[in-house]
Amino acid sequence: MKDAYISVEGLCRTEKTIEKSRFITTSFHVEGDKEAGAFVSRVSGEFPDATHSCFAYIADDGAQLLRFSDAGEPSGTAGMPILEVIKNKGLVYTAVVVTRYFGGVKLGAGGLVRAYAGCAAENLSAAKVTRYALYEDVETVTDYAEFSAATKFIDCFGARDVKVEYLGKVKINLRVRAGLSAAFVSGMTSALSGSGETKTLGTKTYLPET
Repeated sequence: MKDAYISVEGLCRTEKTIEKSRFITTSFHVEGDKEAGAFVSRVSGEFPDATHSCFAYIADDGAQLLRFSDAGEPSGTAGMPILEVIKNKGLVYTAVVVTRYFGGVKLGAGGLVRAYAGCAAENLSAAKVTRYALYEDVETVTDYAEFSAATKFIDCFGARDVKVEYLGKVKINLRVRAGLSAAFVSGMTSALSGSGETKTLGTKTYLPET
């Protein structure tokens, strides 16, 4: 897994009219083929009477899991141009659907390529683009007497998604940057004077950087 990647955060929708045709572009952060497919189906379902719902997506961090569709437009005039825009912007885990309502004026192959690529580019320029960093889950179990020392260290380290359970001992679950997890375990062990137990849980996830 990569240490970080760039993707859109949340949903962005833009709209424009080109030669009387209405183009509605929707982008979204997706993880995996199943989630990307569901997003495409959801957007297409919002506009059941549209002439075309063309899309492209990259649903992994290595641009290996990708799909695109011209959805009835001439081959190579819609899906691939949208995909190339996503690639050129250096985005992954990103899906774009361009919905078209035909307005009666034919654009020709070149015009369609420019229209779909242009709509995708404008949408992704308007979208919130975020760096996602890889975080690793860590767990600390310590006596109540050392809880204050543990929280001070956590605050200084900048851990995220901190959850505390007050049981026979205090159990703290959190996430730290994957590349710093070993340093966190070592530092927490020192902060607790060796009285607690801190370990990585072997699970990692990407989180948007704040």
